[in-house]
Amino acid sequence: MATIFSHAIVAGALGQAGPDRYRGDWRFWYLLVICAIIPDADVASRWFGIRYEDMWGHRGITHSLFFALILGGLAAARFRPHWRKDGWKLAALFFAVTASHGLLDALTNGGRGIAFFAPFDRVRYFFPWRPIEVSPIGASRFLTLRGQTVILSELKWIWPPSILIGWSLFLVNRRHPASG
Repeated sequence: MATIFSHAIVAGALGQAGPDRYRGDWRFWYLLVICAIIPDADVASRWFGIRYEDMWGHRGITHSLFFALILGGLAAARFRPHWRKDGWKLAALFFAVTASHGLLDALTNGGRGIAFFAPFDRVRYFFPWRPIEVSPIGASRFLTLRGQTVILSELKWIWPPSILIGWSLFLVNRRHPASG
């Protein structure tokens, strides 16, 4: 898996595509980051005897596009007063941010793949190109030379494109602000 830091950076970058009325609201950014990192809550499944490769195991259903769709809709519903105007845009954005988690993890060089199509398909997938070092699970393992290698990998493969995308979206929104 990629680290929560990099998932949050991606959320920040994609959040620049959000409607104007929300980009100044800390709750918008908070929900984006939560959507980006919540799929890894599935690591707790092992405490309940759920195996890694099970549907509810790590990189299972919480990394799926189905989960991203549900969570994206729920996160967007938080902004109900403006639903008629911005609901679909927010839902699409929160979906994309949540789905980005599995997409990044499919670019890592470890684990057992991502169940993109769960619960309809149990097959786990990786992308053919996997340049990102897989992050160890747990803070104690992360604070090692291995953790440093992971961060350097993410600084190379995740952060520059995220910053470029975020900056580009920021400039586009600054130049062509939507009404609202």
